[in-house]
Amino acid sequence: MKKNLSIYIHIPFCVKKCKYCDFLSFDDQTYAVQLQYINALRTEISMYRQFADRYIIKTIFFGGGTPSMLDESLIETILSTIRSVFEVDRFPEITLEANPGTLKYTNLLAYYSYGINRLSIGLQSANDELLKKLGRIHNYDQFVAGFTSARRAGFQNISVDVMSGIPGQTMRDLADTLTRVMEYRPEHISVYGLQVEEETPLSKDTALLKEIPDEETDRNMYAATKTILATNGYDRYEFSNYCQPGFESRHNIVYWTGGEYLGFGLGASSYFKGERFSNIKDIRKYLEIMEDVNRDMPQTLDKYKFFENVSKTLRSEVTTMYIDRRIEEFMFLGLRMIKGVSRREFKERFNKDINDVYAPVINNYVEQGFMTSDCDRVALTDAGIDVSNYILSDFILS
Repeated sequence: MKKNLSIYIHIPFCVKKCKYCDFLSFDDQTYAVQLQYINALRTEISMYRQFADRYIIKTIFFGGGTPSMLDESLIETILSTIRSVFEVDRFPEITLEANPGTLKYTNLLAYYSYGINRLSIGLQSANDELLKKLGRIHNYDQFVAGFTSARRAGFQNISVDVMSGIPGQTMRDLADTLTRVMEYRPEHISVYGLQVEEETPLSKDTALLKEIPDEETDRNMYAATKTILATNGYDRYEFSNYCQPGFESRHNIVYWTGGEYLGFGLGASSYFKGERFSNIKDIRKYLEIMEDVNRDMPQTLDKYKFFENVSKTLRSEVTTMYIDRRIEEFMFLGLRMIKGVSRREFKERFNKDINDVYAPVINNYVEQGFMTSDCDRVALTDAGIDVSNYILSDFILS
């Protein structure tokens, strides 16, 4: 019986980095470097051939960066490599992140023909002035053009990213963005609050920082988002994610429920064979390692030892997931989902009853109205979600 596995592919290239972005991405790389990187990705994927017959790929996610800025043939090359190494499910979810300023009808037709069946389009706001403050390369009209082209190309599963807490954004701005997005009936909408990360251009722009909505407005935006989307048929299934029935992100649910996944590419994270790890973040070193692998792997007799040696140089932040750590993550991530965590699944995974581990914590928060608990599931209430960072810290086993 093959185990389910998901794959994340990191494409670290952008047309231009946004002011708030601290993701591992570059906006000054040549086509030659991009091509070299894609070849390195293919080599890294091929390293897992010796394990591949034990798994079936259920979801694939191209993230970045901006995957949609690449020549579409490079995306096809990566998918072909995955399919040559792994068995891919007959009905996988294959998602590609896209910036509205990079979407063209011909590219979208190509993506769809390659088996990509889900798009995640980063709109952020329907207000062009707010987009400029974020440093986005697109405007709202380009989003509309890209979205309608995607529908024409055949895409029936489209997610749209929206941002709250943008400098200068009002409640009316956010409501207007949500309303205008819903006119096109995307299957999925993600609404994330802006985070000011250190060393980003935004963090050093004092004028823009002063325009960020205060904490109370931010809470009101979160509440309004839930009401507006629910009224229009979008179910909230995770803190920041909403969908029409049946269109949850299958890939993200793997993360939130503790499923196994492999991340390929610069800085990509994985949870595989009981370990959580990330790839190195130095692009030159990553390319050099993969060039050496591509040269030496075909002549190597002991493939497993070779894989282990390469992994030591390629991986960083390696953590062995002992049972206490796995229990903690099961609760931290599972409680992000509106339906919460399953008592039955907890028992099956850890051979323990959830009450034997967490009864005092659960009972305390149920009494305060921050959690619900029945014979099937444990979940946060709306009030609990508002103070979730505080609550989740009590699920640390120490």
